Amino acid sequence: MGKYMLKRLVYMVIVLLILSFVMFFVYSLVPFDRAVAEAEQYKQSLKNTPNAGQLYNERVEQLRRELGTDQDIVTRYLGWLGMGKINGRYNGILQGNLGYSYEYDRTAREVLTDPMKNTVFINIFVTIFALGITIPLGIFCAVHRGSKRDTAVQVGTIVGYSIPVFITSIVFIWLFAILLGWFPVSGMKTPGSNYTGFAKLKDELYYMALPIIVMIFTSLGGMTRYVRASMSEALALDCIRTARAKGLVEKTVIYSHAFRNALIPIITLVIGWFIGIFSGSLVVENIFGLNGVGRIYILSLQNKDFEVALLLQMFYVVVGLLGNLVIDLAYGLADPRVRVNK
Repeated sequence: MGKYMLKRLVYMVIVLLILSFVMFFVYSLVPFDRAVAEAEQYKQSLKNTPNAGQLYNERVEQLRRELGTDQDIVTRYLGWLGMGKINGRYNGILQGNLGYSYEYDRTAREVLTDPMKNTVFINIFVTIFALGITIPLGIFCAVHRGSKRDTAVQVGTIVGYSIPVFITSIVFIWLFAILLGWFPVSGMKTPGSNYTGFAKLKDELYYMALPIIVMIFTSLGGMTRYVRASMSEALALDCIRTARAKGLVEKTVIYSHAFRNALIPIITLVIGWFIGIFSGSLVVENIFGLNGVGRIYILSLQNKDFEVALLLQMFYVVVGLLGNLVIDLAYGLADPRVRVNK
């Protein structure tokens, strides 16, 4: 197992380096010069100044040297990682410099701290409730396959799965926020409030309730059908027929034998869903005005704050690679027949 994990970690580092260079190269192709953008304010102060054009060009060149954008793509990439020198010193990711947000005038770490907390907080609720509903519902539909209740659930899941997230969000806002007035339309807290402790938590949960409900509702369709398909396939195995022929209690057959055989595909769903809590929901966070990483990512792209966007994408890559490793290891725990070290 240790040798297998070491080999996987080496592969992960290689993949991470390749993807990081590709993403860095793509962002470098964007026709945008940070030095020119930063020098605009200086240009305004040079009005009616002799040799204003020359002073402006000198300022742009100076900023390019400071930012390292006057170097070739490989040198800039190595400097960004912290494996090469920019302006005579190492100051990259390996040294703890995760980038700078020119839009917020803060480090990228400071910009992403609160949105990451909000995204994880929201999605933990969604993950717990969604899995708590879909796994029992999928098992129920598989056990009662072909019944009227199963048919009704399948029709409902198809409808829920087919409707885009933004349509569901708009409908829920109209129904629960505007028509019934149960929840606020958007925001993270009551405007002008200064709550602390439990009152603050209660106020935040009140504002997050509607987007959480939307995210749970939109996830039910696909997840329920996935669990149902896995359980239906497990219930058709010969070992399940043998267990029933031996006279075992039906609950034992379903939850101890069939569900264990259905765990392999379900593990992918559960762990993949849990890992997804770090990426947030681009659509929901933007519609409801939530300060999450999905919304920050969109704003970073719109405002050409590429260091923040690139850092977020690198984080997603790391989480995805670690998630695949966890899934493979979980396979071995769920099914002794699976040997992850081979």
